Amino acid sequence: MSDGFIVQNLSVRIGDRLIVEDISFTINPGEIVALAGASGAGKSMSAMTPFGLSAGVASGSAMLDGIELVGLPESALSRVRAEKIGFVFQQPLTALTPHRTVQQHLQEAAMQAGGARPDKAAMVAMLDAVGLSRTEERLAQYPHRLSGGERQRVLIAAALAHSPRYLIADEPVSALDAALRGEIMALLVRLCRERGMAMLLVSHDLAGIEHHADRLLLLDSGKVSESGTARQIANSPATDYGKRLMAATPRLSEPLQPLPETGATLLEAEGVHVHFPKPGWRRGRIDAVVEASLTLARGETLALVGGSGSGKSTLGRAIAGLGPMSSGTIRWRGEALPPRQRRSAEHRRLIQPVFQDPLASLDPRWSVADIILEPVRWLSFPLPFWGGAGGGASQLSTTPPPHPNPSPRGEGLVEHLLEEVGLPRDFAARKPASLSGGQAQRVAIARALSANPEMLLLDEATSALDPLVADGVVALFARLQRERGLSLLFITHDLALARRVAHRIAVMEAGRIVECASRVELFANPQAVATKRLIAASG
Repeated sequence: MSDGFIVQNLSVRIGDRLIVEDISFTINPGEIVALAGASGAGKSMSAMTPFGLSAGVASGSAMLDGIELVGLPESALSRVRAEKIGFVFQQPLTALTPHRTVQQHLQEAAMQAGGARPDKAAMVAMLDAVGLSRTEERLAQYPHRLSGGERQRVLIAAALAHSPRYLIADEPVSALDAALRGEIMALLVRLCRERGMAMLLVSHDLAGIEHHADRLLLLDSGKVSESGTARQIANSPATDYGKRLMAATPRLSEPLQPLPETGATLLEAEGVHVHFPKPGWRRGRIDAVVEASLTLARGETLALVGGSGSGKSTLGRAIAGLGPMSSGTIRWRGEALPPRQRRSAEHRRLIQPVFQDPLASLDPRWSVADIILEPVRWLSFPLPFWGGAGGGASQLSTTPPPHPNPSPRGEGLVEHLLEEVGLPRDFAARKPASLSGGQAQRVAIARALSANPEMLLLDEATSALDPLVADGVVALFARLQRERGLSLLFITHDLALARRVAHRIAVMEAGRIVECASRVELFANPQAVATKRLIAASG
């Protein structure tokens, strides 16, 4: 019996569609092999289908320690998974059962291959091995009581509870912030090295793969475009596809590109404080944002960066009037904006949001045209903002940029905006279910632009997209900023991306802005401990 995972001429079909075509690779004991590529390249299908965990039907050969997986009955596949494989999935909150405690998850995982029920000491040791704190306390907790990083560590502990020989990690860190991504990937690599496990890693984070995988296969439309050592492909890819993927992946080492000139101060936030009551029966409050102050000039991009739970999105939503603000002042061109409940349609026009998950932010029942026109119908802008006659200009925006469409009813506006965001006009009749992630995000951007805003709130607007698609969306934001003079509040956990796109970067930790500086100054001379930690994790 030969050890290792040997895949030869593997193809995967769903119905009549060929998803993966004729790929081959080998994973030796203790080796880490990564599958990378754009969305839809076939990465997850290649990793999951041989084990019976996808809707695809496999052909070819996938030998695991001498056992042919292709064509194996489900009962036998289930036994192989239980005895030899541990799985770490992308979304730990959905992968963990919400009504079961951490202890119950670990017991189930340890006993799946017929093992004995682990005692408390053994389960504490499992959690210790993955770097969790207060391990005895964690055993009694449910998944919703844990942070994203803690949930992922529990999922890893469960995947390792039955001492597997192989680990399949499908985008295990893409939902985490930069600091946690580095910690979790370092943890996975350390555990593989210490235990002699092999790992098949699925990821679109090429910068991270370079430091954590031994070998790399780049997949493009279900085929292997390029293979070799991870460092070799990351530093000098041989194919045009590999070069485009690497160029689209932000790095701290890349040269800075020029950004557009900025104008006068547009927005000022001073002493913003946001707090919420503690959940359940507990008294007290949670301070989500504490005394945060920032400014944003016309045509400027300010990046808000920080770890998960640092208060980035809460601050952004408070500024835009989308979330509560307990105290503080927001000024627009020197004039204080009223509280969100009293903001007029004219106030709301000024700042428009683009959210993280494009498909989740679009109504699945509406056509693209209806989605794009939603702000027009609800906000009922005065005619001056549409280039029409009559009415006085806003005191807050004495010189609003001209809107591309002269009609207050949106005639021709949908087609114009679709073209502006790089989509064909015939997309107007489509429904969100027919759109890719990148197309859906462009529709969300067109919806924001229909209000003719002067500032966009971009809340992790590219983090759910693969590098090529995200790069295209970032380039779109840059073009719109140049052409429309837009100001951008760019919320992200990707410090390298912030360095690429932002004039200035503000770092948040525990609800406070601990540092704010130009992108050159921030990296040349970081002051805050949180900033230094983020730079180290992103490097």
